[in-house]
Amino acid sequence: MSGKEGSGGFRKRKHDNFPHGQRREDKENVTSSSALMISFKSFQLELDTRHDKYERLVKLSRDITIESKRTIFLLHRITSSPNREEILNESEVKLDAVRQKIKQVAQELTGEDMYQFHRAISPGLQEYVEAVSFQYFIKTHSLISAEEINKQLVFTLEEKEETTNTPSSNSHDKQQHTWSLKVTPVDYLLGVADLTGELMRLCISSVGNGDIDTPFELSQFLRQIYDGFTYIGNTGPYEVSKKLYTLKQSLAKVENACYTLKVRGSEIPKHMLADVFSTKADMMDREEGLS
Repeated sequence: MSGKEGSGGFRKRKHDNFPHGQRREDKENVTSSSALMISFKSFQLELDTRHDKYERLVKLSRDITIESKRTIFLLHRITSSPNREEILNESEVKLDAVRQKIKQVAQELTGEDMYQFHRAISPGLQEYVEAVSFQYFIKTHSLISAEEINKQLVFTLEEKEETTNTPSSNSHDKQQHTWSLKVTPVDYLLGVADLTGELMRLCISSVGNGDIDTPFELSQFLRQIYDGFTYIGNTGPYEVSKKLYTLKQSLAKVENACYTLKVRGSEIPKHMLADVFSTKADMMDREEGLS
């Protein structure tokens, strides 16, 4: 048996050679008041604060997504509603409410690097771009630019502040606070890619209501968007290239609707055109799933 082992055959631990008093003194050195523990507590506080902010941004992004979707559903009613301006005004009210949520996001990100929290707010921003671009197309039959969207996301607030320069002064100075949030190019592109799906649905519903001019206009518009995305190709972010496939599907469905209108439009009653297009769209989806 080795001399380093005791009579029981167990090897002594290294710290057994030190007196118990010294071990207790070492433990007392690592207390809550030590510089190391103070540093780690500050790190813990910073991480907890950042995590709480991230969770608040996720909740705000979810609210923005929900309200933007409701705006899109409202705008789809414009094809069957006799009062077009009423729906547009109501959609503007809804978008103003969405922008108030985005204002809260901008306030949360004051003094922060937005890209550290980008994943938390990106879904909501994409849905907002889709909603506001859909409304803009219905109004102007064109695509809204990213610069125009960002102009709408600058928020100012004026507060009255009492001046104390002289005891008898009762005047007030206005102090202006400004918050802004910029939609990133990637969020803009992803929102526009999702817009093509809504335009495809607008095409089908328009035909169902007897409007045979809108599909041809939408076909040209979607073709221009698709050509623009093909310039980016695989050089852009992965999410953009993945959306390109869905965009191509929407374009194919609209072009197929235009082909049916051109070739068989006079044969099929107008009230049955929407059913024919929906059936063809389902057949295209099944064929793409099998291929």
